[in-house]
Amino acid sequence: MRTVRIVNLANGQEIAARAGVASSFWARGRGLLGRKSLPAGEGLVIESCRQVHMFFMAFPIDVLHVKRQSPAEGEVTRILHSIRPNRIGPWVRRSDYVIELPAGTAARTGTEQGHRIALQPAEP
Repeated sequence: MRTVRIVNLANGQEIAARAGVASSFWARGRGLLGRKSLPAGEGLVIESCRQVHMFFMAFPIDVLHVKRQSPAEGEVTRILHSIRPNRIGPWVRRSDYVIELPAGTAARTGTEQGHRIALQPAEP
C-alpha cells in the first residue's frame, strides 16, 4: 500500500506523517478494521469514498471528507470529529476521498472545513 504525508496548506500543520492509501476494492473495504488503535501521526486515505461506517471498529476516529482539486491537493468539505464505533457517518456528496485519523487530530492541527490539504510522498 502506498503511503503519503498529509499537510494542511491553510496553516502549515502536518495532519499525518504516514497515511496509507486504500485504492483497491479490498483495501477500501477493509479500511481500519481489525486494528486496535491508530497511533498519532498515522492515518488512512480511502479513495472514492463518500460515507464511512464504524461497525466492528475498536476506537473512535476523526474523518475528513475531501473534494479533489488536483491529483495531490483537495479541499476539506466536512469533518466528523471523534466518530465512535458502531455508527454510520453521513453521505457527503462533495467527497472524492476520506482521510481517517486518530480522534482529536483535526482539532489539534486546526483543520477546518474549507481548508486545502496536500498529499505528499511520505519519508521512507
